[in-house]
Amino acid sequence: MIHYLENENHRVGVQESGAELCSFVKQPENLEFIWQADPEIWPRHAPVLFPVVGKLPDGEYSYKGKTYQLPQHGFARDQDFKLVSKNETELVFELRESEESLAIYPFPFRLLVTYKLAGNALETTYRVQNPAENSLYFSIGAHPAFNCPLLPGESFSDYYLAFDQPETQDHYLLEQGLLNGKTEPLLKNETKLPLTYDLFLHDALVFKNLASEKIQLKHLGHNHGITFEFKGFPYFGIWTKKAGAGFICLEPWHGIASNVGDTGELMQKEGINKLAAGQEFSCTYTIRVN
Repeated sequence: MIHYLENENHRVGVQESGAELCSFVKQPENLEFIWQADPEIWPRHAPVLFPVVGKLPDGEYSYKGKTYQLPQHGFARDQDFKLVSKNETELVFELRESEESLAIYPFPFRLLVTYKLAGNALETTYRVQNPAENSLYFSIGAHPAFNCPLLPGESFSDYYLAFDQPETQDHYLLEQGLLNGKTEPLLKNETKLPLTYDLFLHDALVFKNLASEKIQLKHLGHNHGITFEFKGFPYFGIWTKKAGAGFICLEPWHGIASNVGDTGELMQKEGINKLAAGQEFSCTYTIRVN
């Protein structure tokens, strides 16, 4: 089931399945900004990544001497969330542990995903609560895919990403979904990254500790685009599936794929968050469309 938020000029749709943003339309032009999940290319819109981000070695991790299996990006994206609150401007979805989740992730949890629409801005907040007496170990991240190009007759390379701070960044290389310990230089005191499919021949661009807290998807010749605001996320990914895919993902993460050769011990994993009993973790990103 899809739930909607709507104002004078914008309409947002969110699925109960995965609490996944599936539409963000600028209504006067009927301009859709969210990738429409073509199953022949990539069948998702904007999955919620929990309780891991990226891949684990052999899809496994260990905790307190026991080995568990988790798929890439965890299980939340494939679960039905419960709508627990709705008003004219806000939707709140909830996921809790289940018998099935405890078999592969032995932690009680409460995950709340809130979407709030104000004008042309959609604010998404993740809240992770620990109802248990022991610490909760988790990662969480966003994976929204935006139509690129946005208009008929355009190409992917008509667009570029504009960072709000000059960036000098290497990107971290992936090998079958795991970080291989190598990097390649990409940005040198630059604020502009022209988009080409060749950037993604070897998977996503993975960054650590960007200086920027805002990235814009912009066209070379018109003003339609996206402003993506994030703050406090230590990792960031940029990805598209393949040449001609027609979308770009902007992905702020509190967590990251494992490294080649990692032990698989959950408590030692890079990017893992430890949440004490009774505590709450929260993070927010905002999409503005024009």
